Amino acid sequence: MVRIVRLSVLIALGSSPLLAQSPRQAERVRTAVREWRERNEPAILRELSALLAIPNLASDSVSIRRNADTLVAMLTRRGFGARRLETPGSPPAVYGELRAPGATRTIVMYAHYDGQPVDSARWATPPWTPTLRAAPLERNGRILPLPDRAGELDDDARLYARSSSDDKAPIVAMLAAIDALRAARIPLSVNLKFFLEGEEEAGSDHLEAMLRQHAGLLSSDGWVFGDGPVHQSRRPQIVFGVRGVMGADLTVYGPARALHSGHYGNWAPNPSVLLAHLLASMRDTEGRITIAGFLDEVRAAGPLERAAIAQAPAVDTLLRRELALGDVEGDSVPLLERIMLPALNVRGLDGGPVGGRAANVIPTQATASIDFRLVPDQTPERVRELVEAHVRRQGYHIVHHEPTLEERARHARVARIQWEQGYPGIRTDMAAPLSRAVTRVLSTATNGRLVAIPMLGGSLPMYLFAEILSAPLVIVPIVNHDNNQHAANENLRIGNLREGIELYAQLFARLGTEWR
Repeated sequence: MVRIVRLSVLIALGSSPLLAQSPRQAERVRTAVREWRERNEPAILRELSALLAIPNLASDSVSIRRNADTLVAMLTRRGFGARRLETPGSPPAVYGELRAPGATRTIVMYAHYDGQPVDSARWATPPWTPTLRAAPLERNGRILPLPDRAGELDDDARLYARSSSDDKAPIVAMLAAIDALRAARIPLSVNLKFFLEGEEEAGSDHLEAMLRQHAGLLSSDGWVFGDGPVHQSRRPQIVFGVRGVMGADLTVYGPARALHSGHYGNWAPNPSVLLAHLLASMRDTEGRITIAGFLDEVRAAGPLERAAIAQAPAVDTLLRRELALGDVEGDSVPLLERIMLPALNVRGLDGGPVGGRAANVIPTQATASIDFRLVPDQTPERVRELVEAHVRRQGYHIVHHEPTLEERARHARVARIQWEQGYPGIRTDMAAPLSRAVTRVLSTATNGRLVAIPMLGGSLPMYLFAEILSAPLVIVPIVNHDNNQHAANENLRIGNLREGIELYAQLFARLGTEWR
């Protein structure tokens, strides 16, 4: 293992006379960008807050276009050639291009500007009214006005709003990094393109068509994604892949009408009980998927990936304490190893009302909403095939429509499965030129604090970019891990925004030099 770890470091950093210059270049960029950021932080926060104040559900076409037009204007102010990209029926994506004199490499920066749906009643403050707090809500952080002067905020101050971290903050951090370099007269080392998606949280239904239609425009030497959180230790990280996802709603049926549980209990099949047993047959209590053949296509971790996992900071004990977990699944195997495997998550159950609304009846049907997190080389098509074969082995007749009463009477057990589209996972080779170059830049920029992770636990349709555009991809996230992503009270830690601006500036200023 020691030899593997040393090999991974050598491959990541490379060997070149230029390497000795990297720390000096990194320090020059760090000092200049930090001084500019400290002076201009109030303006950065105002620009971010104005963007966050625009509702951004992909289904809200009017607000989505307001977002897109605002982003086009923000890019144009920085000298980008910017415009909206659309395909029939799609929300707009935002494209921008900024060329760097003498640059021989082109990278595309990706983020999405749409957000998850909200339940406003669960938010402490309205989700599209950006609210600054001196500390997290959990520590009773008091509400603050946006600062007029630099240096007024602690690193752990939080900005609360939908998409404050997922993904509007990375967009503003990228643009602030360009502003800082320009003010310091530090040239870009790469040509920059931006691709800002407007329906990622809604499933990216039009992404494939958009990438194919604009493949020439989006050609590049590589993509850098700004989505996702930093490591749970709060150290910056580079990530080389994501899990895929495949969702489904699974409904099983009982009597044609709800029945008195005393008159008919333990005679008429209860669909909630049937569903509980069916789910238990697919997944054990340690999180292992027990569907026959499900793990056959899973790609094993390579030597560099295993070395990266071994070198990452241990955070499981900290997370268990933070999340009040008395136990974890997977026989206490570390989290980073667990996310290299597929997962089956039960994201919702509906078999009838509970609490004061509960009734002593056998319900007519019960539904589970589930999602599978996929890893290379699993495909949604194969997952669907394996899951349906498993359900049939449990004695169910499968339909993909609402079954008729005749169908229900004809079969002992009926299951309706409504599949979502889904997409596969992807992992970029950690020894690829882009991987090595970004690792070198960020390792020196962070004085060796960088954490390299083979794969995020979350999902992005990154496979489409690799498949259609034939370009390597890495992820450089900047937002805090405890950001309530997708949930109420989503937030951005101000210290993460500060470090993110500096990291993106390092990439823009030094990647072209390090990419040899």
